[in-house]
Amino acid sequence: MKVLVIGGGGREHALVWAVRQSVRVREVVCAPGNGGIAALARCVPVDQKDLPDLVRVAVAEQPDLTIVGPEIPLSLGLVDELTRRGMRVFGPTQRAAMLETSKVFAKEFMLRHHLPTAHYAVCQSDSEVHEALAHFHAPIVVKADGLAAGKGVAICASKEEAEEAATQMLSGVYLGAIQHKVILEEFLEGEEISLLALADGRTAIPLAAAQDHKRIGEGDTGPNTGGMGAYSTDELLEPHMRDWLMAHVVQPVIDGMAAEGAPFTGVLYCGLMMTARGPMVLEFNTRFGDPETQAILPRLEGGLLEAMEAAVEGRLDQVRLAWRKQPSVTVIAASQGYPGSVKTGHAITGLDEAAKEEGVTIFHSGTANVENKSVTAGGRVLAVTALADTLQAACERAYAALGRIHFDGIYYRRDIAHRALEQKKEKK
Repeated sequence: MKVLVIGGGGREHALVWAVRQSVRVREVVCAPGNGGIAALARCVPVDQKDLPDLVRVAVAEQPDLTIVGPEIPLSLGLVDELTRRGMRVFGPTQRAAMLETSKVFAKEFMLRHHLPTAHYAVCQSDSEVHEALAHFHAPIVVKADGLAAGKGVAICASKEEAEEAATQMLSGVYLGAIQHKVILEEFLEGEEISLLALADGRTAIPLAAAQDHKRIGEGDTGPNTGGMGAYSTDELLEPHMRDWLMAHVVQPVIDGMAAEGAPFTGVLYCGLMMTARGPMVLEFNTRFGDPETQAILPRLEGGLLEAMEAAVEGRLDQVRLAWRKQPSVTVIAASQGYPGSVKTGHAITGLDEAAKEEGVTIFHSGTANVENKSVTAGGRVLAVTALADTLQAACERAYAALGRIHFDGIYYRRDIAHRALEQKKEKK
């Protein structure tokens, strides 16, 4: 069969890599793809923010299955348009994707369906922000309502700081685009976990859990990014807790969306905080996370394509996924200046040597091929993933591989999975 993957980042490289493992796949096309994806799939140009252009590519390619990676095509209604044309698409409709595209919708949905989440207030003006802050204690979380590429959240140490962040979001200063609504939210403490599940509109099955590292600096300091690394291990979620979350968070979302006339098919990403009060939902995404996908999929013992087909066909209740026991660690190599403006076009060396490290897979996020050489083409450049028998060994393998890679301005956090490793030391 022929598969079309929409997107051009590290997540899409991991999806292409996983899909290619199926013996049923004769061709993978990726639009637009990147320098690393080009080694596994035929890359075709497309404007991911242009719905007619996205539809044009899908109609021209006539794939047996289209997999939508990023959130913007989902927000534009690509799934709706392709489904209308009789094509099979893995991903939620535009309305179902509102769980991610509008944080206000998501919070109000959680309230309607009694899902555990932080207390919040929705504000549309500076005066509403000022009034609402009287009901919060610092620290306070301020969130933009719309899509912000993982950068629309500010954790503020004081009410004054929260008011400034909210004002900047509403005015367009914070993100470069005006937000018509912002959310003020109580700050939750605990371990943050990403639980992803495949859904077919009625049934959901879990993927392996992961933990993202969103801050740019070591020790979880500095501004939020799209993600600087992740790790996945069975110890993140005990089986009974995973089952509880599936029964009390994931399935109620699937049932609730169906009851509201927007059945959810695709990947539901639940960002969770494991607090002293119990698990609380921080956010929903309606697609595979990045970089969690690069950490999760190498642990899957095949079958991703078949599971996606089952989701599209409404028969996920027949699917059982098998997972490797080995932990995985993914470290992002970024360009200097990220998450702000970066310079691109720097030559990348050492990729072949790094890929020879045992248990290592390298996924390209922001790269291009120029004269048959890899160069940087974005803020997040590479995702280096390693599998090993222990979390410590996986970290060592990932960082050993990274030590072989170089480009001008390369930056990566050297403490991915540090909290889990510290906890292991304390238990000893």
